[in-house]
Amino acid sequence: MNSSVNAPATSRVLTGITTSGTPHLGNYAGAIRPAIQSSIEPGVDAFFFLADFHALIKCADPARVAQSRMEIAATWIAAGLDTDRVTFYRQSDVPEIPELCWMLTCVTAKGLMNRAHAYKASVDANGLKGVDPDDGITMGLFSYPVLMAADILMFNAHRVPVGRDQIQHLEMARDIAQRFNHLYGRGKDLFILPEVQIDEDVATLPGLDGRKMSKSYNNTIPLFEGGAKALKAAVAQIVTDSRLPGEPKDAEGSPLYTLYRAFSSHPQAADFRAALEGGLAWGDAKQALCEQIEAQIGPMRAQYADLMAHPERIEDVLQTGASKARRVALPLMDRLREAVGLRQPAVAPSAKKASGAGKADKARLASFRDENGFFRQRLFAADGVELLLSEPFEDPKLLNQLGRQLAQADLSVMPIDAQGLVSLESDGRCWARCPAAQLEQIRQALAQL
Repeated sequence: MNSSVNAPATSRVLTGITTSGTPHLGNYAGAIRPAIQSSIEPGVDAFFFLADFHALIKCADPARVAQSRMEIAATWIAAGLDTDRVTFYRQSDVPEIPELCWMLTCVTAKGLMNRAHAYKASVDANGLKGVDPDDGITMGLFSYPVLMAADILMFNAHRVPVGRDQIQHLEMARDIAQRFNHLYGRGKDLFILPEVQIDEDVATLPGLDGRKMSKSYNNTIPLFEGGAKALKAAVAQIVTDSRLPGEPKDAEGSPLYTLYRAFSSHPQAADFRAALEGGLAWGDAKQALCEQIEAQIGPMRAQYADLMAHPERIEDVLQTGASKARRVALPLMDRLREAVGLRQPAVAPSAKKASGAGKADKARLASFRDENGFFRQRLFAADGVELLLSEPFEDPKLLNQLGRQLAQADLSVMPIDAQGLVSLESDGRCWARCPAAQLEQIRQALAQL
């Protein structure tokens, strides 16, 4: 089963952000900015989520996790993420993800998890300390790759941008998806096999000491926190050599030049390099760097501060994103529950009621309220076989109205998504999705209503 052939015109890309810290300048240049830029490319269906379940593996401070969720959400929005265009949600607001995680856990070999880099590193560290190999290792750390697989497979992402240290987790997600498809797919893929995306040209910024900017090295430059004053104070700490004003500087080997280049156009970077090689004083170079960065992030910082002062606005965005994400997750989860035997379709009685003797059986719609409180409909053929399950709706009147309208509609012109499912739509609202092969059978059933 190969997910890479006949790639769809629309490619779903998914990115998760662990909520265990405050974003810094390196996060912005290395992850946030390129991800936002790629999300507006034609043919990209972008999903961005706050990985707060994952944060529990690393951080046992509830206040830190809660604060980080707000800071990271505000940062992405202030940095220009178009939350109307993308799907931006909090992982813990989509209950189908942990449910899927358990399904995947039940088909994942323990031996596969034994080979995970993070687990092996912890075991090796315990060996050096002379303690039990599993000392301090939680099931969260051990089975982290399964939760990551659930994040990806829940939305059948085609591409997942990751660093090289995460490639193994993508390979594991593919292995798990293949296993699930083999066991429960009945000849059809329930999951698309995700492809890893490595962005080689994404900037890796140096920190104050010249090493990669990282919280673990304590060498970061703040993005928004502390304002322009904190930015200037951090830049002033960047390590430089002892060359005096007027002496030519080694621009290529200078963290200042690398940072400046990440926030400037090619001509601006060329001018800054020429100035350094012409003897520009380090103090003046740091001042120029501050001004260059501030010109870009200053306006963003003002919006960030406004969002942090009004957390209800962030919450509204995240709840809207969660609803959007669940509209994708719920239909897939229904198919998965049925595939593994947790939910069988209702079957109409085969025998006719005495009062109906002599009358031809007809297709019918059955309305009900699901376990999440949404209204849905099942379409049954005349012989009682379930043909489809509708999308979830909050308004039962709208649900019934769409069903009636589609009974009169030309289903052959309905759009088909990347998974080969026909979207039965009316007035811009999707009533249900079905395999293209069943379209004629569904058309005939709807005509009998």
